[in-house]
Parts: sequence; structure tokens; C-alpha cells
Amino acid sequence: MRLLHGATALLVLAAWLSGLFVYSRYDGRWGRLPFTPAGDWIDIHGLIGVGLLVLALPFVAYAFSLGRARLRRATNSLTLVALALAMGSGKLMQEDWLEDGQLHHLVYGLHLLGWLLIGLAVLVHVGDSLRLGGWPLLNSMVSTSLRPGDLPGDWPQQVRRFWKRGR
Repeated sequence: MRLLHGATALLVLAAWLSGLFVYSRYDGRWGRLPFTPAGDWIDIHGLIGVGLLVLALPFVAYAFSLGRARLRRATNSLTLVALALAMGSGKLMQEDWLEDGQLHHLVYGLHLLGWLLIGLAVLVHVGDSLRLGGWPLLNSMVSTSLRPGDLPGDWPQQVRRFWKRGR
């Protein structure tokens, strides 16, 4: 789970930052960055979104099975809702809307809302983690050392044990 959580967190950060570059370059109604790095940020953002979708599916499956108790914390639920809104609206967008200056689409507005919510949700999520476990918890989250049970090959057995307990 830590591996999946960490990879998802890195892709959420990459998607959020690339989305900031896309917004700054093509929209910027509420401000632009003083510079936007060169690159085809719409394609980069979309590629990160596809990678995030691949990781988000098992992450959400975990959240609604083994991690169900953790969803009672509003910060965890808010983060998943923001992720779903950002990804769902992103998949509904047309790539050429922003390049053509079509900023009026409802789906684009929802995607911007999802982008804002995911940024807020991650900040609140990290703040809640600091409140609950302090720096030791955050350090354990960013630790790259693997512990027994961290590898994807261990997950099926963990799921079987969960269902046998009757949860």
C-alpha cells in the first residue's frame, strides 16, 4: 500500500504542477506564472493523467475494501473525491479546447475546480497526517525502504485475509 500510495502521490503532484503550467500558458484569467517551462504541457499533463488513472484504480479499490475505515476521516474522503472530479472531468475534455481558447466549457470549469480541490485536499491530508502522527508518520510515508507486505505480489494474500475476517 505504501508503494501504491507513494506512486499515486508523486503522479498527483506531477499532474497538479503540469496542470499549473497548462493553465498559465493557455488560460491565465486569474494570473499567470512569471515563466512557463518549454514543452507541450497539454500532452504531458494528459500522459500523467493516464498514468494516474492506472494507479488510481487499484488505489480506489484498496480504499473501498481494506482501507474502508480510513475513509471515515474527511481528509481521506475529500482527497479521493477531488481526485475523481479532476480525473473524470479531465477525461471528458477535448485537447484542442485550450489551444483554441475555448475556456467556456462546463467540463473545463469542473476540471479547474478539481485541480483546486486536489491541491487543497493534499494540503489538508498532509496537515492531518502531521496532526495524527507528526513527523515520524510523514517520514514513514516518504521512506523508500520496502517492508514485508509492500510488494504488489503480497496484496492478494492481504485481501484474502481481510475478507476472511468478515469485514
